[in-house]
Amino acid sequence: MIGKALEGMRVLDLSRILAGPWCTQNLADLGAEVIKIERPQGGDDTRGWGPPYLQSDDGSAQMSAYFSCCNRNKKSVCLDFQSEQDRERLLELARTADVLVENYRVGTLARYGLDYDSLKAINPKLVYASITGYGQSGPKAQRPGYDYIFQGLGGLMSYTGRADDEPGAGPLRTGVAVVDITTGMYATSAILAALFQRERTGVGTYLDLALLDVAVAMNANQAANFLVSGSSPQRSGNAHPNLAPYEVFQAADGYFILAVGNDTQFGKFCQLCDRPELANDERFATNTGRINNLKALRPLLAETLAEQPRQYWTDRLDEAGISWGAVNTLEEVFDDEQVQHRNMLRYAEHEKLGKIPVVGNPMLAGEKGIRLSPPPLLGEHTDELLKNFND
Repeated sequence: MIGKALEGMRVLDLSRILAGPWCTQNLADLGAEVIKIERPQGGDDTRGWGPPYLQSDDGSAQMSAYFSCCNRNKKSVCLDFQSEQDRERLLELARTADVLVENYRVGTLARYGLDYDSLKAINPKLVYASITGYGQSGPKAQRPGYDYIFQGLGGLMSYTGRADDEPGAGPLRTGVAVVDITTGMYATSAILAALFQRERTGVGTYLDLALLDVAVAMNANQAANFLVSGSSPQRSGNAHPNLAPYEVFQAADGYFILAVGNDTQFGKFCQLCDRPELANDERFATNTGRINNLKALRPLLAETLAEQPRQYWTDRLDEAGISWGAVNTLEEVFDDEQVQHRNMLRYAEHEKLGKIPVVGNPMLAGEKGIRLSPPPLLGEHTDELLKNFND
């Protein structure tokens, strides 16, 4: 069971917002003890990012839904490291930690003796991960930045959105903070690799993760398209840049995604649409031709697909073995029989807030009896974890 893989390891989480907490939530889900260090006044910024909020029946406690998405299985301790007493307590925790994750501006923690070099002196086995906007060095290292900024700077928004010759054209961000989330996943992988390395070497290491680096890396095939062709990819709405037809179409009663994976599938698709001539048209016979002539192909398919309801098409696509997918609301997502079968909706019981819904971790699919403690209230575990420190 990998849900217990990190049991016995202690993680100090000095991060806020999403990228760092997403990483440390992964480590917590894998069994680590994650101690979230928060400011006594206000704590993690996202505690106030609402509505909506979870509320206790008596009104004495609340938690933003945003905070709950990335802070389960953690303990919250309030410490102000600008206070000498609290700084000493944090240093004592650092002596016992296996991992520390932070996302303060470059140089901030060094002023308090909480940087990697200072902590390595008291705990040589520490794996220390810094998550910043631009990295620890370079001409922009001192700049702050949020996910949205890096969706633009990293190129993602330049090719996301409707094409310039269509109504509503212009750059478009994704509906969730994908750079933050992907950074959290890269950080998780890097930390696990560093812990594996520590098993061989006996010493920890320092990890420098930058949202800008991740934003550039996650361009994936679009970056490769540019590097090979020398031409920046353009916005193409819902169409795939390298495969066609592979986009959203409207049936008579709603939208669905059509994903034709190769020329053979395109031939089958044309047959089930009663448009076999399209597969024999030299403009559309190959994927390269369909990409180059997408403006001509799209309206022909759209006209045909709009003639029948979505169920008519999806039944036939299933029979032909061609991929499709509905464009679901989140209500439909959590009602989906496969999502329910995979236990992607779970509940954590909180003493004050009651049942808190959380999304399951895909890494733990199929595991039974996994730990699931609720996201903590601000400072909920301060007394428990600091009871052995002298005042």
